[in-house]
Amino acid sequence: MGGVANAAATGVRTVRVTVALKPGVLDAQGQAIQKGLDALGHAGVRAVRAGRYFELEMQDTPDLESRVRAMCEGLLANPLIENYRFEVL
Repeated sequence: MGGVANAAATGVRTVRVTVALKPGVLDAQGQAIQKGLDALGHAGVRAVRAGRYFELEMQDTPDLESRVRAMCEGLLANPLIENYRFEVL
């Protein structure tokens, strides 16, 4: 059996969360990465947006998605300047 099937059998789900700055918010880290890529000879990269990725293993409950949303809005992301999305596997 694969990892996801084993996790489902034990009632544990994997949740992948991606957080990135909202469009229009200055992304200093993305700009620095873009300049670094250019300096290394990787010309043609028009823009870079940096973000964060989290992988959570959580007990599967009927309110799993609302719990993940609360975690994102309370700690993992700053909803004023960042967007987030998540996927439950």
